[in-house]
Amino acid sequence: MPRQARLDIAGALHHLMLRGINKSSIFEDDQDRSQFLSRLEKNVTSADARVYAWVLMTNHVHILFKSGKQGISEVMRRQLTWYAQYYNYRHKRSGHLFENRYKSVLCDEDNYLLALIRYIHLNPIRAGIVKTIEELDRYPWCGHSAVIGKRECPWIDTDYVLTQFGDTRRKARNEYRRFVVEGIGMGRQPELTGGGLVRSKGGWSQVVSARRSGRKEEYDERILGGGDFVNAILKEAEEKTLCQLKLRRAGKTLSKIIEQECDRSQISPRELKGGSRRRDVSSLRIKIARRGLEELGLSLAEIARHVGVSTSGIARAVKR
Repeated sequence: MPRQARLDIAGALHHLMLRGINKSSIFEDDQDRSQFLSRLEKNVTSADARVYAWVLMTNHVHILFKSGKQGISEVMRRQLTWYAQYYNYRHKRSGHLFENRYKSVLCDEDNYLLALIRYIHLNPIRAGIVKTIEELDRYPWCGHSAVIGKRECPWIDTDYVLTQFGDTRRKARNEYRRFVVEGIGMGRQPELTGGGLVRSKGGWSQVVSARRSGRKEEYDERILGGGDFVNAILKEAEEKTLCQLKLRRAGKTLSKIIEQECDRSQISPRELKGGSRRRDVSSLRIKIARRGLEELGLSLAEIARHVGVSTSGIARAVKR
């Protein structure tokens, strides 16, 4: 069955999971982990995104991520491409580092935010990497230590997390820590790692009960949330897709945009596609790229092919 398109809605809460290919390690030592986090901080900050929880395990990563205007795809593309190149160079290897596609589940923030934060931050205890909450308090490769104030991690939005637990920082940290401790005995919670009806309902017993009573509810494997939330997300995604299709059918193709913008700027399409680095030509590329992204929903790679630069080049230009 063909995989479904990723739901990349700006401002949504995403549970991101990425794994090493064939479950192989993606971190060999603390230097690898530090490099991964340093690059993640840059990418999150530049995208005006928010991170509420994260953990680095030996062969996989969890990130609870609220996307900015760019969504998640561009941020993760930059992160994973850079890290794979860094890792392969440092460890003298070649080939793919990650599984073909990272997993992204769009989550109902009102109902799942706190449960996901706790689930993600308890990964080291469930895996036996640390044994106690006191060890987790000091563990550097998990966002928990930043939330309780044991280490600095400016790119994780600890303020937002703590506001869910109390009015003062001290009270909020105590309540948050108590909440995490209460989750230690819960074990692995598969309902928090994916979408679908069974997961959003909390298990098969709840699904069977709903069916017996004749209640029907919308669900989607890409979404963790109840029927109303699923309907709202799919409607928003559909409206965005329909808008882009209408623009394309109306003849608003990238070639048309290039023609319009070249006429306005009095720069020939030939110079635009010829790799010129003149400032006004570079500015024109950025303008065309933004219109292609926002109006047509095109990928940076597709835009780059039409304006005569590499995908990384157009990505840097748009970022600036």
